[in-house]
Amino acid sequence: MVRRNGVTLVVALVVVLVSSMVIMAPWKAGAADKQTVKAAFVDQAPTALDDPAWQKAKVAEVPFEGKEKFKGKKVNVSTKAVYTKDSVHFLLRWKDATRSVTKGAWQYDGTKWSRLKGDEDRIALAFEIDRINNFATKGCTVLCHGPVGAPAKEFKLATANTAEKGDLWHWKAARSAPYNSADDSWVTVAGEKTGRKNDAGGGGDVENQTEDKSKPLYMQDPAKKASVPGFLLFEEAIKITDYSIFKAGDTISYRMPKKPSGSRGDIMAVSRYSDGEWTVMLSRKLDTGNEDDVAFTPKQRYSFAMAVFDDSGDEHSYDSEALSLEFDK
Repeated sequence: MVRRNGVTLVVALVVVLVSSMVIMAPWKAGAADKQTVKAAFVDQAPTALDDPAWQKAKVAEVPFEGKEKFKGKKVNVSTKAVYTKDSVHFLLRWKDATRSVTKGAWQYDGTKWSRLKGDEDRIALAFEIDRINNFATKGCTVLCHGPVGAPAKEFKLATANTAEKGDLWHWKAARSAPYNSADDSWVTVAGEKTGRKNDAGGGGDVENQTEDKSKPLYMQDPAKKASVPGFLLFEEAIKITDYSIFKAGDTISYRMPKKPSGSRGDIMAVSRYSDGEWTVMLSRKLDTGNEDDVAFTPKQRYSFAMAVFDDSGDEHSYDSEALSLEFDK
């Protein structure tokens, strides 16, 4: 009888120990190290970068590691989030020594046209629409696919199979900011070039060049005042019929933003560059009802990751680790 009680006690201890291990397993797997951005509930959605609603949100200082030409460098993005009964909003702030918005603009030297060096500043957020294997722990790393040992520029942004699906929010200083929006796309398996697909609707940008790529094809319509000084919007452009009107030093946009619409225009953006720092607010409905968008339910947590681009192309960026979005009650 004593022995039976001893065995019973040992079994009980084992059960307790195993139960404890099961409870702690997610933390040992790294969950405790995964940074969480907590969205605070607000009655009224913020409408500006300095809106009082942002005071309710706790700031998360998210570290980013540089890749390719930024390897070894770091940057932090101060991140806040709030939500209402039907919308979610992010406030993102990071240091950037230069405001980069040219994206290869044309310049005339008095004789010929040439493309200026320079790209644009950007920030991108990636979420899961349908579960992406290992995204919750590895973030954007699992969305880069390419041959072993191949240079980064040959890798494709894509999921591993058709059952996985991602949502990509992409704010671009030269191509989406002029329309106060962020480009909305989704990610699936790679095609010939990439697995990134544009959401349904209009938007994006048009390359401004002649068929022989020697000079710009469009200019600002002189009958219309530029809606956004310094940018040539496609809807305000007309074809150039007389190139003799230009003088040395004149510049014209190479990438012409198009007005976003439909699902591709779901994400509204407000941005400001001041004192060597970008501040960007992204806003979207919790649930757009579109299959190419993640649907947020405040009772759930969501894995996501971010990337920052400093006057740079796709493979040259600063990436965050995997993050978690949690909605405070």
